[in-house]
Amino acid sequence: MTALKLTTIGTSTGLVIPKDLLARLNVAKGDTLYAVETADGGLHLTPYDPAFAAKMEKAEAIMRRYRNTLHTLAK
Repeated sequence: MTALKLTTIGTSTGLVIPKDLLARLNVAKGDTLYAVETADGGLHLTPYDPAFAAKMEKAEAIMRRYRNTLHTLAK
């Protein structure tokens, strides 16, 4: 477990994330992290956007369903 420190940034409060955690998350300055609420009331920080993933699953299902049509249209 790593302790994270809250700090003042202008009139807001920010969270300082150490370099080793950023490397483990595979993120860098300017990337977006998502705080996902867990069933037990905790939070999970992730670079993975659950809403985008759900949309991609639907898109992939559509592409599988209409594979031949999309292949013909691509010609």
